[in-house]
Amino acid sequence: MSPHSLTIVEGAARLLRLLTLLQSRARWSGDELADRLGVTSRTLRRDVARLRDLGYPVDADPGVAGGYRLGRGGRLPPLLLDDDEAVAIAVGLRVATATAVEGVETAAVAALSKLDGVLPARLRERVDAVQTGTVQLPGPDVPRIDIDVLVTLARGCRHTEGLRFGYTDNHGAVSQRWVEPLRVVHTGRRWYLVARDRDRDAWRTFRVDRVVDPALTGQRYTLVDPPDPVELVSEGTAVAPYSVTGSVLVYAPYDRVRRVIPATMAVVTAVDDSTTLVRMAAWDLAPLADFVLRIPFDFQVRDPPELRDRIAEIAARIARRHRGS
Repeated sequence: MSPHSLTIVEGAARLLRLLTLLQSRARWSGDELADRLGVTSRTLRRDVARLRDLGYPVDADPGVAGGYRLGRGGRLPPLLLDDDEAVAIAVGLRVATATAVEGVETAAVAALSKLDGVLPARLRERVDAVQTGTVQLPGPDVPRIDIDVLVTLARGCRHTEGLRFGYTDNHGAVSQRWVEPLRVVHTGRRWYLVARDRDRDAWRTFRVDRVVDPALTGQRYTLVDPPDPVELVSEGTAVAPYSVTGSVLVYAPYDRVRRVIPATMAVVTAVDDSTTLVRMAAWDLAPLADFVLRIPFDFQVRDPPELRDRIAEIAARIARRHRGS
């Protein structure tokens, strides 16, 4: 390779390295970047100018305390992936082709075709092995989610910006909502928006498949004492819809209890380092008793008294059958 060609290759590699550094942090000082790249400040300024010529908006703050940051609105920077990251993305894209989010399948196929075209043979074999050795068990039909709706809601959460949208509740009533979004929560089957409803001055959960024409209002806000979004969705999906509720004090740490009782089944709250409160609900007492008996830790039923009596009755019957055996 000629010295001129070598210089071109080194310059291109340095530009990729510079772009990677700019993506890794919100802001760099000029001295830090020059030191990382092993170049002078003058060469750094020249490389920044080249990135701008290629369509990457690099913002610069002038002065002694100035620095550089990657701006918005330019070309999508190239991704530099190691082997495990490339395999994870390829497998994830193949799963996404069967997602419940409207419009993602086509985008996932397009992205997968691009990635598959540049994957080395050794990595393509790993991806194919996972794909061919995996069968997806069809679950219950779930409503399709419009990806544009999902992205708009997520942007509101990210930028703490108000949202307006039409919403259809459980009874089919349609209303206009003005909310301050907190988080979008995915339960594995459905997507929910957790937000403070300004008209009702209360925190609410909204099924994303029932949201219509969401729009950012441009009004920013500051969240005051926001709730745990996962716990709020768990309350709204695992407890609130049912007529019979119960609570159990479990003598095990929160982390251990959460591993066996997911948020989609019950509301799990830490009491102290060794005790956890579990609240669950059902349409009648029998499923509650069945749920409690499957808890693999010591527990005490707090309420309702009928549930406590039912568990005591079952325990006594089992003890009689096994006494002396």
